[in-house]
Amino acid sequence: MIELHYYPSNASLAPHMLLEEIGAEYALRLVDRAHDAHKSPEYLKLNPNGLIPVLVDGDLVLFESAAICLHLADTHPASALVPPVGSAERAHFYKWLCWLTNTLQPALIAYFYPQRWAESDDAVAQVKAHAEQRIGAMLDLLDAEFARHGGDWLLGDRLSAVDFFALMLCRWTRGFARPARSLPHLGPYLARMLARPAVVRAFEQEALPQPWA
Repeated sequence: MIELHYYPSNASLAPHMLLEEIGAEYALRLVDRAHDAHKSPEYLKLNPNGLIPVLVDGDLVLFESAAICLHLADTHPASALVPPVGSAERAHFYKWLCWLTNTLQPALIAYFYPQRWAESDDAVAQVKAHAEQRIGAMLDLLDAEFARHGGDWLLGDRLSAVDFFALMLCRWTRGFARPARSLPHLGPYLARMLARPAVVRAFEQEALPQPWA
């Protein structure tokens, strides 16, 4: 059985939602960050980076949330959550997944953990402020993509694994002065995602408080 090592509202949320969407049989394994379980010798054997999540699928041990999402989509083709290999749609799928994990997510990490890049209180505050400003511009870009194609999902008319990753990251902005949900196209998009039964199940299993985005 597939095992997902997770912590509520962490980067494990995207693969958790995806597991529910594809209907896979799986078990959740809580990694208690509050007690540094992600730094324990046992967990570091699974992910030497000491980060969450980890997916165990038979003999396969996989870390990095985006890689886990790709693996789940590829190994459950009946779910049709990834476009055909070699198609233009597949190329755009790669583009947006890479943008989310390599551009938007690092800026969010800088916002939530500014002390990793600065020491003094003033410098930490400056890192946080700059990160929020950059994230705002990225959310505008994402909002503009929905305005451009007019579809319900990030790729247009087709729901894909990238939508679950986008929901996870947009949710992390819920405490911002200008959260993703406040944008004219992202707001309705997030509402559509949050209405999906698989998303509701994952959020309820993680006991995430309202508002969800």
